[in-house]
Amino acid sequence: MAIGSKEIKLDGSGVVSFRPAVKEDEAFLLDVYGSTRLDELALTNWDQTQKDAFVRMQFTAQQLHYSQQYPKAEYLIVLLDGSSIGRLYVANIGTEVRIIDLTILPDYRSVGLGTQILKELMDEAKSRDLPLSIYVESFNPSHRLFLRLGFAKTGESGYSDLLEWRAQAVD
Repeated sequence: MAIGSKEIKLDGSGVVSFRPAVKEDEAFLLDVYGSTRLDELALTNWDQTQKDAFVRMQFTAQQLHYSQQYPKAEYLIVLLDGSSIGRLYVANIGTEVRIIDLTILPDYRSVGLGTQILKELMDEAKSRDLPLSIYVESFNPSHRLFLRLGFAKTGESGYSDLLEWRAQAVD
């Protein structure tokens, strides 16, 4: 994928760019992951130490799974005007481009950044004549975003739907 070398100029609100994640990013990546579990953890009666241990355990398991399943993926930090605001993991897997993960920190959500990143990925997949896919939990708010952008459910695994986007052929 070439997304790691792109810059996305936003309408009056900065530039999104990407850089490879490195070991020194682990604390930041843990925070990004933890931000996806806040609502779930709010339902527990755990103290902060228990919540932190749970998030670290789940993060470590997720990172191990991703590295084993997608060893050649691009593991990228999403930057807004040079500041780290999220993560994008993407892989070429045979006959498709797979978004492994796209997570933006809560303070930067719902302002169009994810949409712009997805549109860049869609353009790249289209230029390579490949579908773009991602697993999204059916209850995840971003599920609606993917459907709005033209992704369609093509499968499922547990609580997650496999969503796929294909460029429309122009006649």
